[in-house]
Amino acid sequence: MTLNRRDFILKTAVATTAASAVGALGLWPKHSAALTLAPAGVSPSASMLPPSELLQDARKVPTRLGIDPRIWNWRSDASASDPMPANYYEASLSDWPAFGGLPGDLHCEVVVIGGGLLGASTALHLAEAGVDVVLIEKDHIGSGASGRNGGQMTPGLARWEAGTMLENLSPDEAQRLWRFASAEAMETVDGLRHRHGFDCDRQYGHITAAVHAGHMGALVDNADARRRLGDDSVKIIGRHQLNEQHVKSDIYFGAAIDSGGGQVQPLALLRGLIHAFVKLGGRVYDGTAAQAIEESPGSTLVKTAQGALKATKAVVLAVHSATFQFMPGSATTVPFFTYVAVTPPLGNTLDALIPSGLPVYDTQLQIDYYRPVRDNRLLFGGQGTGNSWSPRDVNNYLLDRIKTVFPQLENPELEYSWSGISDLTLNGATDSRKSAGDVPVYMVHGWSGHGVAQTVRIGRAISDDLTGRNNDYAMLTRFDHAGIPLGRHLSPVAIPLIKGALGVRGLINPADMVSF
Repeated sequence: MTLNRRDFILKTAVATTAASAVGALGLWPKHSAALTLAPAGVSPSASMLPPSELLQDARKVPTRLGIDPRIWNWRSDASASDPMPANYYEASLSDWPAFGGLPGDLHCEVVVIGGGLLGASTALHLAEAGVDVVLIEKDHIGSGASGRNGGQMTPGLARWEAGTMLENLSPDEAQRLWRFASAEAMETVDGLRHRHGFDCDRQYGHITAAVHAGHMGALVDNADARRRLGDDSVKIIGRHQLNEQHVKSDIYFGAAIDSGGGQVQPLALLRGLIHAFVKLGGRVYDGTAAQAIEESPGSTLVKTAQGALKATKAVVLAVHSATFQFMPGSATTVPFFTYVAVTPPLGNTLDALIPSGLPVYDTQLQIDYYRPVRDNRLLFGGQGTGNSWSPRDVNNYLLDRIKTVFPQLENPELEYSWSGISDLTLNGATDSRKSAGDVPVYMVHGWSGHGVAQTVRIGRAISDDLTGRNNDYAMLTRFDHAGIPLGRHLSPVAIPLIKGALGVRGLINPADMVSF
C-alpha cells in the first residue's frame, strides 16, 4: 500500500499553521563567501567566456560563488579562519569568470530572472528561436539549488509519479504529462548536450531500492502504471540480484531498475547551458537582484538596483526562493534544507560496493541517495530539515547512514559536504503559472527535490509557449495549489511535524511507502 502523501501533508501543514506562526532560526555559517564580480556592464562575450571544463578530480579552492547566508560549504582540511571552500561540484570544474552587474536601463524581448537550470534552459531555448533575452542572477551562476543538488535525473513531475497522474488525470492526459516529465525531459538534456557540445558527466539509469519487503508492492505498482502510460523502462529485481549485480548492501529487499533516469554533474550542466546561451548572443548579468516586476500594456518592467529592464514579450521568474516577493496571494511552497557529501577517493572499493555504477535512492521516509562520481569517490546525500543543520551534525548523520548502508566501510570519511535549499508544494506537483498581461510573467517553483531534468524540460516548454510552437506549458498550469500562509516562516516547525507524523504512520504501517 502506498500512502497518499499529498493529502497527509496538507492536513498536517494546516494543523501546523494554526499552531505556530514563527520558526526558529537555523545555524548560520561562520563565513559567507564574497561574490567576485566584473565591473558593471563588463559581461563576458561569446569570445571571452571559456567553456567550463570538468577536471579529473576536485581542487582544494575557495568558492567564487556568492551563496545564501543560511547555507554553507565544508571541506575536511579547511579551518574556521579560511575562506569558505568550494563545494565538490565547483571544485571539480575549471575556473569561470563572473559576468558583472547590469550596466543600467536596457530593453529586450524577454527578461529571465534567475540563473539556475530553469532560467538557463528557458534563455537558451529562446535564443535558439532567435529571441533577444537578458538573464539576471542575484548571486552567481550556480549559487543556488541548481549547483548544489544530488545530480540524479528522475522521471516524474516533482513528486507526481505515473500512478499519481493516472489517479488524477484522464488516460490521455496522464500519458502526455508522464512523457513530458520523463522521456522528453531526458531527451531535452541530451539534445542540448549534443547540439552545443558540452560535457556534464551524463550517466544513464538509476535504482530505487526497497528498505522494507512491503515496499516491493509499491515499486511493482509504479512500474505497472508506467507501462500503462507507454513506458517500459522499469524492471523489478529481487534482493539477491540487486546485491550480486548492483549494490553490495544487505539492507534492501529488492529494487526497481529504471533505464529512463540517470545522473549528471549539475553545475557542469548549468554552465554548459549558459555558455551556449552566451554563444548565441544572450546577455547575462550576475550580482543583479530583481526588486519589482510591473506589468503594463505593451511591456513588463523588471526593476533592479542597477537599472530597469523593459521586456516587450515576456518575463520569466525562475527563482524558487524569492517567488513570494512577486506572486499574488499566499505562497504555495514550503522551503526546506538539503545536504550532500562526497568521500575521499575510495579506489577499487567503490566498484566493489556499487558494481553497476548506477545511482541509488531508497524508499525510506527520509531517503538516502548516493552514486559514484569521478576519481572513485562516493557522493551521498539525504535528510530534509526546516532549520539549517551545522556541518558537524550533517557529517555525523551522513556518515552514520553510509555505515548503515555499507558496514564493510569500517571508518568512512567525508572530504566535502554542503547544504542547499529546495521547496515543496502540498500536492506534490510543480506550481507553474502564467499571468494574463500583454507581456506575461511565467513563474515555476515547488520542485520537491526532483527538478534536475524537469527544470530543463519546462524551460523548453516556456520557450515553446512564447513562440507559439505548442501548448505544453498550459498543461502544467492546470493544477490547483493550496496557499500556505506564512509557509516560508513556518518551515522550521512544519517540516519536523510533518516528518514526525509521517514517521509515526510508518511505524504503524511499515509496509506503506512514503518518502519525504
